[in-house]
Amino acid sequence: MEKYALVTGASSGIGYQYARVLAEMGYNLVIVSNEAEEIVNCGKTLEKDFNVKVVALMRDLGKQEAAKELYDTCTGMGLEVEMLVNNAGVYHDRDFLKDSEGFNSLILNLHMFTPAMLAYYFGQDMVKRHKGYILNMSSITAKIAVQRLATYGATKAFLRNFTRSLHIELKGEGVNVTAVCPGAVATTLYNLKPGAIKAGLAIGYIITPEKLARKGVKAVLRGCHRITPGLLNHVLLLLIALLPTCLLRLVRRWGIF
Repeated sequence: MEKYALVTGASSGIGYQYARVLAEMGYNLVIVSNEAEEIVNCGKTLEKDFNVKVVALMRDLGKQEAAKELYDTCTGMGLEVEMLVNNAGVYHDRDFLKDSEGFNSLILNLHMFTPAMLAYYFGQDMVKRHKGYILNMSSITAKIAVQRLATYGATKAFLRNFTRSLHIELKGEGVNVTAVCPGAVATTLYNLKPGAIKAGLAIGYIITPEKLARKGVKAVLRGCHRITPGLLNHVLLLLIALLPTCLLRLVRRWGIF
């Protein structure tokens, strides 16, 4: 049976680059996004560039029933998903109580419930075949509890911890599970200014989506349980771990960040 890789949030940015890297490796693709026109156009481009089969699906993965519906669609089409890339995500730099009820529900479902349930459904098939790969996109914010990132950092922490547990549970079953925990990435998601992106790329603090996707795929194929690309990100994590909560409260009071 032909092998497929399923990539969520694949209409742009990191997800699209994951799709390109996997297509380059010979994987047929199931690409998913809530942007109907964009995901169809991406599918056509990938088919043309890499001569692989692409199933482009418009789905709202922020709904709790989305994971089961997506799994049922793939099985109904007879598609064998060998690799699952849980990449779809959203981001707001905003206080928790100042964000909308709709957004807070969306980020909790999109970053936790849907990835976990997709791993649950597709993971069982992978175990039966004794082969498969699950890649979850976490973030260095999984270890950074700061203001205005309450839901983002906490949901990425869930993905980080969930992945490690699943990695331990499934490694002996022939299924590799990996969390990718990048710092800043040169995409539109974080609303970074062009100058900041250029400077960050120059010093190695910011990584391009293409480079990140290649590192992520390489890591899951090697069976790593987690990667955090970039030496500066490791240094940043060490420094932030030393900051006491009282200092972070002062930072907020003084309006420094």
